[in-house]
Amino acid sequence: MGNGRAYGRTEHDMTGKKQLKERIRARMAATGERYLTARRHVVTDQPAPTVDHGWTLRGGVHPESANLANVLAHHRVRHDGAPLSEAMLFGIGGGLGAGYILWEFAAHRTCWVTLGFRNRWQYQTWTPDTLARIGIPAEVHRTAGARGAAAALDAALDAGRPAIVLPDRQLVGYWHLPAHHDGHGGHPVVAYARTGGGIRVDDRNLRPLTVDRADLDRARARVVSYKNLLIEARPAAGLELDGATVRGAVVAGLADCAAHLSAPSTSFSLPAWRKWSRLMTDGRNAKGWPKVFADGAGLTGALLSVWEAVSPAGITGGNLRGLYATFLREAAGLLDSPELVEAAEAFDAAAGAWHEVAEAALPASVPAFARMRELTAELGGAVVADGDAGRDTAAAAAAGLAGLSREYAEVPPLDSAGIADLFAATGRALAEAYALEVAAVGKLAAAVAPPPR
Repeated sequence: MGNGRAYGRTEHDMTGKKQLKERIRARMAATGERYLTARRHVVTDQPAPTVDHGWTLRGGVHPESANLANVLAHHRVRHDGAPLSEAMLFGIGGGLGAGYILWEFAAHRTCWVTLGFRNRWQYQTWTPDTLARIGIPAEVHRTAGARGAAAALDAALDAGRPAIVLPDRQLVGYWHLPAHHDGHGGHPVVAYARTGGGIRVDDRNLRPLTVDRADLDRARARVVSYKNLLIEARPAAGLELDGATVRGAVVAGLADCAAHLSAPSTSFSLPAWRKWSRLMTDGRNAKGWPKVFADGAGLTGALLSVWEAVSPAGITGGNLRGLYATFLREAAGLLDSPELVEAAEAFDAAAGAWHEVAEAALPASVPAFARMRELTAELGGAVVADGDAGRDTAAAAAAGLAGLSREYAEVPPLDSAGIADLFAATGRALAEAYALEVAAVGKLAAAVAPPPR
């Protein structure tokens, strides 16, 4: 009887957890929210952080800013007695960017959209530059040799120092991406401990996540432009940051973002969104979507990549406008600047507009697209919420996603009229996002402008 009662409680707990995860992932698919955000809407109690090998898994939104927040918290770096938030570090690093590239891979007849939502998204200097802005030294290690790269990682971990590394996303394994994504690049993660033949990594996951050491070494060496990059923050343990230093870093980050997004570049600033909105319906431009996707081949993959890039539920944290609005509110209190609250509200509106872009690009009213959104949420939810324990669920979701992508690779699940309507709706949503961001940047620039003499 005792065993039966214990089993009954365990079975009930497991069923309840499964149902909770299903509800959270359903919300992620519907709204594009990240796992923890969706969870807060579904249930009020929140899980206690997991501590693994002395490292606390705190989660996060954006890879670079989450890495820094978690690494500095691990070193017990404080400002005004508390850790720097991810949003604060994101803003100090310059905040937002803009950029759009449509990649066409003839060998696989696939297309993929890359969107740059972080300031200077096309460079790998954000982390050391942001550390320098708050006066924290960093050691950056680069080598072409696998032996030297492995030795540098071992030295950091043996000394108890977490290391930020930049592996290829397909080769690192746990995202279960198709083979043709090999070499497409990735985002930085924190390596914090060795365990058996693996390395524990923090990719904003909430439970331990292990990568086979050989896989990690190979993934780190895959992309030539940042081959074997390793970054170590080297603050004094328990450092209390000087208030003037943090305020100066915030002011510099605000000015950096305002200047960056006010630039005229159609590749690396806000005009990129206007250009993309026009390309959605331009049938004459070689890069116009009606021309690129005249026969429908590759369109489904391109639309899925837009959903994943724009939505926080995707791998890289989404459009980041909400994260920046959070920074602006924190900065408003720190600098006693109510104008920054107005700018925050404007960027919240921009975040809402980007949600509409994602909805227009991969509408849930199309059953195949709705299923793709569900599988994307299952994959991301399994990696984030369960780590190693979610590997089978993640693999199954990725396999389902790959199957649907193959099924609709040549002919999308829309007729020609539906495709034209989708292009027009996405173009309109992009134009609205662009207009709201221009207005938001105007408010930001006015807030950070020096007072007239």
